[in-house]
Amino acid sequence: MANPQLIEALSGATSLELYELSAIIDRLLADPKRIGAVVVRLNLGRQVQFMDRQTGRMREGIVTDIKPPHVIVHEPATRSHWKMSYAAIDPGAADERIDSPAGAAPGPAMPPQRKPGREDFRRGDKVSFTDKYLQPQVGVISRINQRTATVDCEGGGGWRVPFGMLHHVTDV
Repeated sequence: MANPQLIEALSGATSLELYELSAIIDRLLADPKRIGAVVVRLNLGRQVQFMDRQTGRMREGIVTDIKPPHVIVHEPATRSHWKMSYAAIDPGAADERIDSPAGAAPGPAMPPQRKPGREDFRRGDKVSFTDKYLQPQVGVISRINQRTATVDCEGGGGWRVPFGMLHHVTDV
């Protein structure tokens, strides 16, 4: 994934210039807009691709825990867990960039996904959702209402959540 021309250009830079560039990159990665672009599309049990910093290769795994500012991803191929920054994760398709500007040329047309409805969930299903404080919540559906499900969360307390905000959790 490393660009040889970029590496060649950077090899001529002084240590101070590289340090300055590192500080700029750290500031850009900490930008709430970039983090939000990833967090909105993450949920527990979701299949994602992530960057292995040691090898520079993309790997695949399943999100098992979200604890800001890190995400825990289980890699089934090696049966290992990775703790990483949001910046290392690409929750979208391989040809879809998560940080592309709004005016960028769209990629291949994807069929619109149907929002989950009442018929997609049952009492006793384990689900996740993002609460109004942007914190991920995991719980079990205790009641199915007309437009919402009542979810009893692991941390205590219950939430009435619209079906469109719920995601099924896959136990690993």
